[in-house]
Amino acid sequence: MPDLTRRSLFAAGAAVTVAAVAKAHDQKPAPKPGFCLNTSTIRIGQGDWGKPRPITESIDVAAKAGYTAIEPWIQELDEYTKGGGTLKDLKKRFADAGLAVPDAIGFAEWLVNDDDRRKKGLETAKRDMDKVLQVGGTRIAAPPVGATGGGSRRDDPKFTDTVPPAVAAERYGVLLELGKSMGVTPLVEVWGHSKSLGKLGETLLAAMDCGKDGGAVLPDVYHLYKGGSEFGGLKLVSAAAIGIFHVNDYPKIERGKIVDQDRVYPGDGVAPLKEVFATLRAIGYAGYLSLELFNREYWKQDPLDVAKTGLAKLQAAAG
Repeated sequence: MPDLTRRSLFAAGAAVTVAAVAKAHDQKPAPKPGFCLNTSTIRIGQGDWGKPRPITESIDVAAKAGYTAIEPWIQELDEYTKGGGTLKDLKKRFADAGLAVPDAIGFAEWLVNDDDRRKKGLETAKRDMDKVLQVGGTRIAAPPVGATGGGSRRDDPKFTDTVPPAVAAERYGVLLELGKSMGVTPLVEVWGHSKSLGKLGETLLAAMDCGKDGGAVLPDVYHLYKGGSEFGGLKLVSAAAIGIFHVNDYPKIERGKIVDQDRVYPGDGVAPLKEVFATLRAIGYAGYLSLELFNREYWKQDPLDVAKTGLAKLQAAAG
């Protein structure tokens, strides 16, 4: 081979190597998830489900504790407006506190079998989505309220509907289309006590087979365990399919006996959080990790202390 040709090949190879190295140095590190406080974590202790804290107090607590986002409940937004406040003002409060609103918790009956209740549920969902928009949010939780197939938090027979997977997908499609028309994405939420959407695969199926683009799910560490989902199944989920991820931990209690109030801080239980977060990193999930607890002992404590402790343990668990 002539020296000129040989030198040209070496030069070209060196140039490619230098370019590759430069490109590698220019690449930004993968974005990390943000940390969000679900307001259920700092409720006021009254009964099994507590009393919602005024949203203005929760905003102050979340900001002082160091969170970058907050996940309010629609009920709390309603209480604020009933007291004379406006959602426009509340949006400014969130922004001034440096808190994003990546999701809100609603309870519209979009999945139930009764046509009239489902119609009313969609009307509720529409009103709730509008509230979410007004405070600067773009997503809302869509749990299988009223269609749990038993094991619900209520004993009323109307809360025991069981919905076949194909029907659940069709009904989610209707809800998703409504949300898309408003600019809000409803997230199919895994509820471990539900026979309709109690497993990760069931919620994914609803989002995949709904016939509409843009669907997403809301997994929760506690509910994945409660419903019998294998945590390894998260490896089959794309990052884009997760709207927000609820984080918590749980003690060593059988799936059939564990309840929402048993949730504890991340790292204080036996959940395989190391595996969970490794999987989320592997699939490229960079959305919010929202701390959602219903622990009555925490509700008795100073809310700022609870929020700070929760954030520190969430950050440590997430690595």
